[in-house]
Amino acid sequence: MGLIKHIPNGITSMNVLSGSMGVVFALQGRPDIAFPLMLAAALFDFCDGLAARLLGAYSPIGKELDSLADMVSFGLLPSVLLVKTMQMHGVDSWISFLPLFLAVMSALRLAKFNVDERQGTDFIGVATPTAAMICGSLCYFIFVQPDTFVARWAGTVWFLPAVALVLGLLLVSEIPMFGMKVAKGHKLLDTKRIVFLVLAAAAIVFTLVMGLNWSLAVLLVFVLYILENLVVR
Repeated sequence: MGLIKHIPNGITSMNVLSGSMGVVFALQGRPDIAFPLMLAAALFDFCDGLAARLLGAYSPIGKELDSLADMVSFGLLPSVLLVKTMQMHGVDSWISFLPLFLAVMSALRLAKFNVDERQGTDFIGVATPTAAMICGSLCYFIFVQPDTFVARWAGTVWFLPAVALVLGLLLVSEIPMFGMKVAKGHKLLDTKRIVFLVLAAAAIVFTLVMGLNWSLAVLLVFVLYILENLVVR
């Protein structure tokens, strides 16, 4: 059991490594590498909790390490991606640093989550990985498809700061958000989750039919998730 108890923390450490590498590539102007690294971090973030449950290897250090890893991969990395994307599109003034607001709100969100006993299977406010996926997929899509209107918006002084502002406020909001983990005794799929899965499938089909990059499907799925939670209570 001595070695087994360290497996979840080892997986979480891979989350930190993926996020840190993503920050490096984001600063180099390579969202095409940084976003896949964010996706890898998300996979490790899922697997560490799964490993902890399967092995019964919970620890206070693991909980703290998980939050620190999430701050790097889903707080700092998406913020740097937004900043660098603005700079790559000609916004070189101090305004390009406004998306770092998202990093501050992510830290507050993670601290709030650690002390909020209401957030078990569901969330209060948008989870940091959700906001990160929206930012990461958006920056990736802008990079690989620069001929779209979304890419042109990235060169304005308002679009990406507005994205960071809205997501940052949603992170620390009191808006209930359903999670995809199902608590014991609950139905596997309720109406909200079924609707979300249908919308997600429609987003994927739309992206394929329009011949657009796969990152748009990721962006649409997470945007639709937030919109559903805002509209359906």
